[in-house]
Amino acid sequence: MEKNYAPEVEARLRAECAEIVARYPVSRSALMPILHLVQSVDGFVSPRGIVLAADVLGLTRSEVSAVATFYSQYRRHPNGEYNVGVCTNALCAVMGGDVIWDALSKYLGVGSDETTEDGKITLERLECNAGCDYAPVVMVNWEFFDNQTPESAKKIVDDLRAGRDVRPTRGADKVCTFKEVSRVLAGFEDGRADEGPGAGEASLAGLKVARDKGWTAPQPMGGAQ
Repeated sequence: MEKNYAPEVEARLRAECAEIVARYPVSRSALMPILHLVQSVDGFVSPRGIVLAADVLGLTRSEVSAVATFYSQYRRHPNGEYNVGVCTNALCAVMGGDVIWDALSKYLGVGSDETTEDGKITLERLECNAGCDYAPVVMVNWEFFDNQTPESAKKIVDDLRAGRDVRPTRGADKVCTFKEVSRVLAGFEDGRADEGPGAGEASLAGLKVARDKGWTAPQPMGGAQ
């Protein structure tokens, strides 16, 4: 990777950084989306991206790096085109997450936070995908794939590596690339927010029971405000 951005790329990035900064009353609050913007171009928080963010926001490179190394969605080395996260925490592990992890790691020949030689897949061992009602869950670029098995997880990575469209269980109609998702996380909409179901039947089961039985949340002392 070149040490500096091409002039036309840097000009575009600076213009988009200015757009991001304008959303906030304090400019340094724009740092996190700007780091996602850097990842949408470089595929990770690159040294040149850190220099750019620091210059735009009037921060030191150390201040920018401190944020980039704290949050797990920021990568400090090139990420694969698709980030495949396997939950191995509590319920997912009991329901088969550990088995899926072992199978995928062996199948792809990589461990956690490692990328396949073709640059397509970065495998990540996750603590929780916040989808326990559909355990075991795999996420691809933070899109849900529910009730997985080793065989279904292998098919997902096979399709991704072959360039075939892959549709998550919930959310967008297809999985976007890591760079495309990073741009959305930077705050630039891709027009796909309303695609697919946001919640499935299992997630809404408790709400249905509460409505059927007329249950409501307790009111604060003194009545509703």
